[in-house]
Amino acid sequence: MNGLINYVSCGVLWLCLVVKAPDLLRHRRDPYLGAICAVLGLAGLCFLLGAPPTVGAVNRLSGVPNLAAPLTYAAITGYCAASQVLIVRWRGGPRVDRTVRRWTLAYAAVVLGVGVLFALGDAPVERRTDLDTYYATTPFIAQMIVLYLVAHLTAVTVTTFSALRWARRVRGGLRAGLTLLGAGALCGAGYSTAKLVAVGARWSGRDWSALGTAVSPAAAGLGALLTVVGVLVPLVAPRVTEWRRAGRAYARLGPLERVLDDLLTRRALRLPRPRFASPATRLMWRRTSIHNALGHLDAYLDRDLYDRTRAGVLAATGDPERAEAAAWAAAITEAVRREADPARAVAAAAGGGSPPGASPGSPVGPRLGPAPGPAALGRIADVLATAPPAPALAAVPSGTTTAGTA
Repeated sequence: MNGLINYVSCGVLWLCLVVKAPDLLRHRRDPYLGAICAVLGLAGLCFLLGAPPTVGAVNRLSGVPNLAAPLTYAAITGYCAASQVLIVRWRGGPRVDRTVRRWTLAYAAVVLGVGVLFALGDAPVERRTDLDTYYATTPFIAQMIVLYLVAHLTAVTVTTFSALRWARRVRGGLRAGLTLLGAGALCGAGYSTAKLVAVGARWSGRDWSALGTAVSPAAAGLGALLTVVGVLVPLVAPRVTEWRRAGRAYARLGPLERVLDDLLTRRALRLPRPRFASPATRLMWRRTSIHNALGHLDAYLDRDLYDRTRAGVLAATGDPERAEAAAWAAAITEAVRREADPARAVAAAAGGGSPPGASPGSPVGPRLGPAPGPAALGRIADVLATAPPAPALAAVPSGTTTAGTA
């Protein structure tokens, strides 16, 4: 009787509404976003008004016994209409606005009918949990109860069939969302069906009020949970997919960053690591660090080594992208060694690895051109992950395959 489940459910629903509120403020004319917020807001209101403590407070403050009942019924009716409107908005089509107006007008008439019937009826004894069965035989109040239950059952039935039928035609997050929304509507059908059965039993002289006080609230709670998750999944799925893709790209670049790690540390080329950042932000940080290192290594990159490695791998595999990645991997690995060991750079210059008279830090040949793009960086990291180029790679003759690049 304390309504804890109702208040927790309301809090979760309205928390989701608060999360979506900034988007609604920025896009006030977006009917799709408006329908989502209406579903979240009205679903939370249903739980709030349906909690026994709230029922007692509304009745006491208004001075009208059972006034909370038509208010709750109106909220439930509005929630049903909003759910159906959301389905219509999702599907789209040439007659969306006309269909939305019809649903809105139909359920506005139901809300009006609930109010009129309550005003005409007489419900002097406050019933916080079993009003449906207690007043099932009271003139006008009984008709009010049946009206809102039939309207609710109609809406959730239509929503169930519409959502599940459409879910078979789509894929991804939208399909999952529609399936959950259809399952939530099906639970909602269980809510109104249980109450109608309890009312029917009351008409025949039986007391099945437990269906309305225990089964119906459980079905409503589960239905609201599934509905909210179904509404949010299509909104969250693209972002989750983007984060997953960014996380994979971040991990993929790990071998390349490890090759450059000593250089990044010694030359303080790495930006501070972002904390509590999204995968996309961490990916940007890693790419920026790699580009900083490649910019510093520009003077040490050996074009002749690049060309010979590329030609050898291309002849062995026939894959231009793989050959380019292997050539970059070889040139970067050797450039890191040159930059870290000036004596090695001088020896390489004397041995033909760079033009005569080259000094450490001076260009070792023609520039390699622009730094590799994001896709190329991933392929270079793949080469380094499988088998890093060996130190002898600089002497690979043309037409042979380098270690780890074939």
